[in-house]
Amino acid sequence: QVQLVESGGGLVQAGGSLRLSCAASGRTFSTSSMGWFRQAPEKEREFVAASIRSGGYTAMADSVKDRFTFSRDNAGNTIFLQMNSLKPEDTAVYFCAAAESTAWGLRSPRSYDYWGQGTQVTVSS
Repeated sequence: QVQLVESGGGLVQAGGSLRLSCAASGRTFSTSSMGWFRQAPEKEREFVAASIRSGGYTAMADSVKDRFTFSRDNAGNTIFLQMNSLKPEDTAVYFCAAAESTAWGLRSPRSYDYWGQGTQVTVSS
């Protein structure tokens, strides 16, 4: 099993910044990819960013690619999401996820086997 713990959410005004962190523990060697998804009320879970564990490729959603930055630590067990120029439409619960394989692709939540509990991000106008 893999455990994921997110931190860093909160309330921020439009135009502000937040940095999310996700620490993975347990059988992390079994995971090939990690990423971020978000879910707003009454909406489906939405891909934000993800990267193959070995590095070299990072996918970003078009809606955030010019404002958000995905990164990971050297060990690859902690990932970060730097969110700048936040907009009210970024308001959602942000989830960290890890996949053992990406049969459905990096952008599909179906690929991911492990999920964090989520952290709330609220952007006020």
